[in-house]
Amino acid sequence: MAAALANPRRRCRRLLATAESEPAIAAAVAAIDERRRPAVERVDRAALDRLLPPGSVHQGLALQAEPLSPPDLDELLRTLPDDAPATLLLLDQVTDPHNVGAILRSAAAFGAAAVIVTDRHAPPITGTLAKAASGAVEMVPMVRVVNLARAIESLRRADFVCVGLAEDAADLLAAGRPAQRMAVVLGAEGEGLRRLTRERCDRLVRLPTAATLASLNVSNAAAVALFALQPGASAPPLP
Repeated sequence: MAAALANPRRRCRRLLATAESEPAIAAAVAAIDERRRPAVERVDRAALDRLLPPGSVHQGLALQAEPLSPPDLDELLRTLPDDAPATLLLLDQVTDPHNVGAILRSAAAFGAAAVIVTDRHAPPITGTLAKAASGAVEMVPMVRVVNLARAIESLRRADFVCVGLAEDAADLLAAGRPAQRMAVVLGAEGEGLRRLTRERCDRLVRLPTAATLASLNVSNAAAVALFALQPGASAPPLP
């Protein structure tokens, strides 16, 4: 919530807080420009529970805000410098908001430029997703495309090397960065990458996991892949 309040692109409407929780957000509210600072409305916990969707987990705080307007794919590519490394994540029908939120968090932590999802078979940015992202919704754009296979083709034309993670791939994902521009494509748990998605990737690779448990949660796989692409990932281990 503090990240949303601090984001100048985010239009905040209402901020609801219980008496116990209001001090925790007071500094973040005070730091906001007065023109976009929401008034803090004091509510009790029962009233807040009634206002939020069933099962919502909160800490006595709720923010009503306008959705952000992410760039489309062409706009995103225009913003990326030609002479600097860039990493993108593409999600092929990953529908769990907790997983997508966790992937956004890893994308922010490892400096990915965007997470690309499809219009269909991808969750909207809800409170559940934003909570799992821990502020990364404000930092990493979630770009929606109509067709993921065509998006991969556009990325390849823009000099991205597109690597798909697949449990049955022959090659391992090696530490290091083989190209300046990298796109990592991840499929839904169980189904994995769809056929057209696999065919559009430049390479398919798998993670170096033990044979006893070869697969990871998709958000964990994203974090491992992003770490492997970091410049220092191939450094020798500490003694």
